[in-house]
Amino acid sequence: MPGTTFALKKALRLWSARLFQQKSVFGRLLVAFALVMVFPSSLPAQETDDVVRVNTDLLLFPIRLKDKNHPVITDFSEKDLSLKDLDGVTSGLYFSAGVDRVALVFALDQSGSLREIVGQQQNAALALFSRFGERSSVAIIRFSETPVLAANFSSDPTEARAAFKFPAAHDKHTAIFDAAAKAISTFETLPRVHGERRIVILISDGLDNFSRVKPSEVIKLAVENQVSFYVIHLPLFEPRDDRLAVRTPTKGFRELAEKTGGSYFLVGDSKTALSHDKNQDLSPIFTAIEEDLRSQYVIGFYVAEGARKGGTHRVSIGLTRRGLTYSVAQYGFAKAHDFMINLAPRPAP
Repeated sequence: MPGTTFALKKALRLWSARLFQQKSVFGRLLVAFALVMVFPSSLPAQETDDVVRVNTDLLLFPIRLKDKNHPVITDFSEKDLSLKDLDGVTSGLYFSAGVDRVALVFALDQSGSLREIVGQQQNAALALFSRFGERSSVAIIRFSETPVLAANFSSDPTEARAAFKFPAAHDKHTAIFDAAAKAISTFETLPRVHGERRIVILISDGLDNFSRVKPSEVIKLAVENQVSFYVIHLPLFEPRDDRLAVRTPTKGFRELAEKTGGSYFLVGDSKTALSHDKNQDLSPIFTAIEEDLRSQYVIGFYVAEGARKGGTHRVSIGLTRRGLTYSVAQYGFAKAHDFMINLAPRPAP
């Protein structure tokens, strides 16, 4: 599938909704999620039901729910949502329960200290991918000083499986955030489809000493492109106060997960460091990632053409069920969240 051209991507960014900080009874919210889905003319016919046409703007937000009255939330559906749109700039709500389709990138740190551990995770990692159905796709990026696409997106995991095996890199530097930016750009080769989540699972020791891209820039890019990072931290250790302690990762490493709607996982402690056990099993973490994705919901709204007539418009999505709140990315739980839409007019054909 050919990728979207740079010019089109630039135009889409100009069209995308800007969601700004708001004061309300529900507190402050600064959300930068903005997603315009595109229907490419070369898309296979069997997928057309999932794809939003080029003349439709759909803003989507993966959310997490919390119910103060019940530990387990059941039967949550579109009827539990309310849309407040005083300016009439939307044409309807979007709702999807859980995730059954993913585009997944594994970004693998190939430094010598991690090569053996990462190589042992191929079965567990690809088992996670396989549980999301045949319409999902997986790609592999490996990195040390420079990120390399080792396996392009495919629904067949054969190439991805082989990409988990690699020689140790002898570079003295590691560019984690450059690799994260590369992972985000890799999704540009895919068409946008309904219900598909774009996920990066980054496995690294957390020590970046070579990236040209700043962590804040990567986080912004991920949010704008609605890519969530799940960060698996395989730490290095150092002596501290007469005992071994986890080496503090580079600033922004953990935030890459927490600020893009994913999760951060620290593997091991000082006891495991002393055991010299390289046979670490990350299966429980991959299971936790799957459970987290399936427990999330995706909500959003279709933007009407009237939103392009100038000005800034406020849209609020609230929950009608008593005791229920939701969060978006790293922002707190609230009964409702406000989103600001400020779309430029469409370019002339």
